[in-house]
Amino acid sequence: MRIPDHPTLIRRQLDSRLKQLAPDKPVLAASLALVRKRCGQPSCRCHQGGPLHPAHHLSFKEQGKTRTVYVPKDLVREVQSWVAEYQRLKRLLAQINQLSLARVQTHSQHQKRKRGRR
Repeated sequence: MRIPDHPTLIRRQLDSRLKQLAPDKPVLAASLALVRKRCGQPSCRCHQGGPLHPAHHLSFKEQGKTRTVYVPKDLVREVQSWVAEYQRLKRLLAQINQLSLARVQTHSQHQKRKRGRR
């Protein structure tokens, strides 16, 4: 992301990104992964060396430990959109952080220019 030099332009970009912060769906700070597992049926072909069954697992941190939760098939699309919303907000917050820092850094330079000193 290119950060402008002028404080007014920085403020405009910052305000624009702050408006985009309101999520329109749930947010989930986790990773969704497709894994292949054996089922519990001894007569299933997955126990005889055949293909394993696909399943989706959600990984997240809880009190410093990684936890994994099975995601039912009918919830996979919804959970994917929640994880994507989290990633979008994470990128947006990083941009807001950069712009806020740039606003602080350029403030004194701009004030000196306004007073006629360089």
